Amino acid sequence: MRLFVTYLIGLVFGVGISISGMVNPAKVLNFFDIAGSWDPSLIFVMGGALVTTFIGYRLVFGRAGPVMAPRFEVPTNRALDMRLIGGAAVFGIGWGIAGFCPGGALPALGTGRLEVVYFVAAVIVGILIAKLTLGIKPVRTV
Repeated sequence: MRLFVTYLIGLVFGVGISISGMVNPAKVLNFFDIAGSWDPSLIFVMGGALVTTFIGYRLVFGRAGPVMAPRFEVPTNRALDMRLIGGAAVFGIGWGIAGFCPGGALPALGTGRLEVVYFVAAVIVGILIAKLTLGIKPVRTV
């Protein structure tokens, strides 16, 4: 059941990313092109995601516990260290160069475009390099 719910959540995310047009890297790159063909639609996608997340967190953490797990898994480290800032910078730079974030690239695999496959492969290689060189442990989700 838990795997099925995880699939449904991913499906809703992928459909939302596809409907919003964020599987098209040109749409994302045009958001960053303030002096050229600026497209502000990404602001509305992010705003919708923030509102949904805000409401969702209020509903979920208002419960005594999660529905499909023994307890909530919430990070306890709230420090802004160089690993966090560096990772955010690499993520943002990669997003600005490629026009994809990893979450938006996965639904874009369905388009069959080769550059999406290259991007996802590069993300996987980057994750493996980070695990090997930085000793990053995998996050247990299911």
